[in-house]
Amino acid sequence: MFVCSVNAVNNLLCNEEKFTMKEYDVKKVRNIALAGHNGSGKTSLAEALLYKAGITDRLGKTADGTSVCDYDPEEIKRKISIGTSLASFEYNDLKINLLDTPGLFDFAAEMIEGIRAADTVMITVSAKSGVKVGTRKAYDEANAQGKSTMFVITKTDDKDANFFNVLTELKTVFGPTVCPVVVPVISGGQIVSYVNLIEMKAYKYDAKGNPIETDMPTAEISEKFEYRIEGLVAAVSEAVAETSDELMEKFFEGEPFTQDELIDGIHNGMNKGIITPVVCTSASDLTGIDMLLKEIGLLLPAPDEVYSAEAYNPAKDVLEIQSNVSDPMSAYVFKTIADPFVGKMSMIRVMSGKLNANSEAVNSATGNNERIGKLYTLCGKKQTEVSCAQAGDIVVASKITANTGDTLSDVSRIVEFAPMTFPNPCYSMAVKAKAQGDEAKISAGMQRLTEEDPTLTYTQDENTKEQILSGLGEQHLEVAAAKLKGKFGVDVNLTVPKVAYRETIRKKVKVEGKHKKQSGGHGQYGHVWIEFEPCVSDSLVFEEKVFGGAVPKNYFPAVQKGLEDSVKKGVLAGCPVVGLKAILVDGSYHPVDSSEMAFKTAASIAYKEGLRQADPVMLEPIGELKVSVPDENTGDVMGELNKRRGRVLGMEPVSNGITMIQAEVPMREMHDFAMYLRQTTRGMGSFSFEFVRYEQLPANLLAEVISAVSSIE
Repeated sequence: MFVCSVNAVNNLLCNEEKFTMKEYDVKKVRNIALAGHNGSGKTSLAEALLYKAGITDRLGKTADGTSVCDYDPEEIKRKISIGTSLASFEYNDLKINLLDTPGLFDFAAEMIEGIRAADTVMITVSAKSGVKVGTRKAYDEANAQGKSTMFVITKTDDKDANFFNVLTELKTVFGPTVCPVVVPVISGGQIVSYVNLIEMKAYKYDAKGNPIETDMPTAEISEKFEYRIEGLVAAVSEAVAETSDELMEKFFEGEPFTQDELIDGIHNGMNKGIITPVVCTSASDLTGIDMLLKEIGLLLPAPDEVYSAEAYNPAKDVLEIQSNVSDPMSAYVFKTIADPFVGKMSMIRVMSGKLNANSEAVNSATGNNERIGKLYTLCGKKQTEVSCAQAGDIVVASKITANTGDTLSDVSRIVEFAPMTFPNPCYSMAVKAKAQGDEAKISAGMQRLTEEDPTLTYTQDENTKEQILSGLGEQHLEVAAAKLKGKFGVDVNLTVPKVAYRETIRKKVKVEGKHKKQSGGHGQYGHVWIEFEPCVSDSLVFEEKVFGGAVPKNYFPAVQKGLEDSVKKGVLAGCPVVGLKAILVDGSYHPVDSSEMAFKTAASIAYKEGLRQADPVMLEPIGELKVSVPDENTGDVMGELNKRRGRVLGMEPVSNGITMIQAEVPMREMHDFAMYLRQTTRGMGSFSFEFVRYEQLPANLLAEVISAVSSIE
C-alpha cells in the first residue's frame, strides 16, 4: 500500500526533485503483479529487477528496511509487505509497471487490487519451501481474473534449494501448462550455470551477477542432467505445439522449433492461458535476473494483446473495451490511498484512450465530474510527473474523490467496469480511545482507512454500544490501529468485543408495584398490579385489562413507558429483556397525589419484582456458520465445532477437494475461529457467519457470563 510517514508524503508530493518520463505506446508497456506466499521473495525480486535495470544503485533488503517497495513505517518495522506498491521503470525501450503485493492473507485485498491492474501475474515460489497455500491462492486469483501467469522460482542459492523438486511439484499441482524456460545446472550440489531453453545457451555468473556465456552441460558435468535437458526441451516443444495447428504439425513431423517460434509460441500460449513459463532466479546474488528481464520483454503480453475488458454503459449494455489509444478515455481506479496531509491518492489503470493531466472525466459510479490534476508514475515513494498516460498504462492521480473500484470515463462514452470481489471481514475487535475526547478523531481516521482498504469495516454495535473494527485477521487490525496512530495521531486499544446477551422469563407471575411517598405537601402515589408472561417478541408487548377505573386511562401510557424503560436492563446481568408480555390488570390511584411519574415508578417496581419471580434466564446469540475446508481437514473442523458447543447440521462437497460444513454455533465461541481455521487449513479455509436467533445459556456458564457482562451499560 502506498502509505508513508508525514515527512515522506510531503517529500513525495512537494519537495522532491521532479522527473519526467516519456509517453509510452501500449505495445511498449508491461504490467506485472508480483504475488505468492508470504516469504517467497516477491519484494526481494522487485529489488533485484530494479537494480539490474539500473534504476537503483544499491540492492535494497526488506530485513534492513532499505527496499524500494517496502517503505511504509509499519512495513519497515514488521519486515513484511502490508500493501501493494508500484514500481514503474524504463528498461530496453519498455515501461514496466511492477506491482509488489503482500503475501500475508490478512492483506488479501492488496493482492486482488494488484492483480486487477496487471496483465501478467508473476508468482514467486521458494526453491526451498516449494508450493504453498499462497502460491495456489495467487494462481487461482490470476485465473479468476483472466490474467496470464509466470512462475519464478526464487532463492536458488539457498543450501536447501531443490529446483527440480519444485518444478515437479508445480507440474503436479497446476498441470501440463507449466513450462520450464530457465533451469539451473547442478554439479556437486552447487549451481554451476543456468540454461535458457529458448536460446539453448548456458550462462554462469560472476560475483556481481553479470552473465558469462559458457558451454552447455555435457555428460562430464552430469550424465543425469544431459538427459534431463533433452526432456525439458521436449516439454517446452510440446507446450509450444499446443498453441497453433502449424506448430503442432511441425512437432509431429519431428522438426525442431526455431527460437522465434518458441518465443512466439510461449507468448501466445501465455495470452491464451495454456502456458505458464517457469524461470529461476536468486535475488541475493542476481543470478538469472538478466534473463528474467529479457523474458519480460519477449514473453509477457502487452496490454493490447490481452482479452478485452467488459464494461457497462448507462443502459447496462455490455461493451468490450479494447486497449486502444484512439478510443474514448476510460480508466479504472484499482487502489486509493488516503493521507491527512495530501488528501486522497488514486492508482489508476488506463483501459482505453488517453488520460491527460489537468483534464476532466466522469465518475461513472457517482455521475459527477472529476477534475484530474497532476499525474504521476511511482517507483516506491519516488514520483515522476507525466503529462498523460495512454491505454494500458498505470498512473497515480492526487486529490480526486473517486474510490476504489470507480470508473473514470470520457463524457463521449460513459462506461463502468465491474467491481472487484473482496473477501468479507471475518475477525473483529472493539476499539476504544486511550485518551478521552479522541472519539471523533478515531471516526475520521477510520473513514480514511476503510476508503483505502475495502476489507476493513468500522461500525457501532447497537447492542453493546462498542465501536467494532473488522478485517481479515489479527495482524490486519493491528496494522490498522498502528496507521491510525501514525497518520492521524490517535492511540487506541483493541479488545475482544462484548457479546450481546439477552434476558427473558420462563413462567407467568402476577406482582404488585406500589410507589407512595409523602413529603408534607403534594405526595406521590402510584399503584399497579401487572401480570408478566413469556411471549415471542423482541420488544415489550403491553396490554391492559383494568376494570372499574382502578387505574385511570390517562395513566396507562405512563405504566407502559415505565416498563419500556425497565426492559432495557434485566435483573440477572443488566442485559436487555426480550420475550416479555406485560398486562396491567389492577391498581389504585389518589385523586391528588397520583401522577404519571408515580405510575412509571410503580411499573418499574413491579417489573423488578416480577422478573425475579418469573424464573429469569440468560439468552445467548446463535449464528449460522458455513465453513468451506479442504477434505482432509473436515474431521478436525467438525471436532473443533463440537468443542465450541456447535451443532453440525450437514456437509456437502462444493468443489474439487473442498467441503462445506453447515453448523449453528454460539457467537461467544466464534471470536478466534478465523485464526483457528487459517492455522488448521493453512489458509485454504473460508467461512461466513450470521446471527439467526437467541437460545438459553447453559447453566454451567451462567455465573461466568453474568460476571463478564454486568459492566455493559
